[in-house]
Amino acid sequence: MILKDEMLDSLLTELSKEQIVYVPKQVNGTTRFAPYVSSDKMKLDQVNTVMPPKDLLFPQTQNMYHYGVEKNSGNMFIDPVIESADQILFGVRSCDMRSFDCLDAAFLTKGYIDEFYQAKRDRLTTIAIGCTEVSETCFCESMGQDPNHAPQADIQLRHGEGGYNVTAQTEKGEALLEKFKPFCEEGEVEVADVHCTLNVDASNIKDNLDILHESHELWDSMSYKCLNCGTCTFVCPTCYCFDIDQENRCKEGVRFRCWDSCMFSEYTAMAGGHNPRPEKRDRVRNRFMHKLNYFEDRYGKMLCVGCGRCIEKCPVSLDITVLIDRANELAQAEETEAAHA
Repeated sequence: MILKDEMLDSLLTELSKEQIVYVPKQVNGTTRFAPYVSSDKMKLDQVNTVMPPKDLLFPQTQNMYHYGVEKNSGNMFIDPVIESADQILFGVRSCDMRSFDCLDAAFLTKGYIDEFYQAKRDRLTTIAIGCTEVSETCFCESMGQDPNHAPQADIQLRHGEGGYNVTAQTEKGEALLEKFKPFCEEGEVEVADVHCTLNVDASNIKDNLDILHESHELWDSMSYKCLNCGTCTFVCPTCYCFDIDQENRCKEGVRFRCWDSCMFSEYTAMAGGHNPRPEKRDRVRNRFMHKLNYFEDRYGKMLCVGCGRCIEKCPVSLDITVLIDRANELAQAEETEAAHA
């Protein structure tokens, strides 16, 4: 089934009558996913938006509980604030679609369900578009993704000459496909596959980082130029650190959570002044170990999806692919030295 280019706006206008449809576009100078408006220009030619779509499921600031004292009875109340609505995410790329698997693991498994995340996740329908080009910082194939297909998406689109091939991949996708049909026609357009130009061998990185956990040679060199600005964590589609705070007004208040960063020294500060990660080196090591080692230990998958945002936006060009290459070299050298000892 083909969705012609000229029918795309009509389809999105129809879908947005019943659900909030998020599309990639420029907002205040930054590309991100925002509600569809027919008069706005979409950024479908963007390889990746600067900001990932994780805020649809895990908002940057999110109210959790409303609490206080009832005026009439004087009784205390604590009410969860479960915010959710039917949403369609249109134009998501394979790497960002894969990031939802990681967030699902963190928020919905291991015996704990985050009700705020789940409420949004259950009502989200995803429409992926296969990449037609890649950035020089994209390395998703090295992390096990395919830039051409997102098998986790409810509907997969692939763009060719004049239109999109449309394929439903889940029951939710099949249901939504009924709304596509008036805007589509039978057939198929020819589509060319694309491949990443940045490649790195991440096949043994977890085991190699086990060997190099305390390696001063690796972590000192990688952390030297880091500014601990946190940019990498805020543009990353899989970072999910948050802080919890509250706002009080008279006898009522709201408890909320907001994005935080493990790159900030205050993140691990404890009462009494103790900080288990006091040095910049400790924080840089923790971030990369979490992405490439700790998360796989706990959930069986790496927390990096190869989108390349952290490489592109880091002000000092701290590159996770360079770390992987360097870790592979150092681990091999240590194993060789041990074998000859």
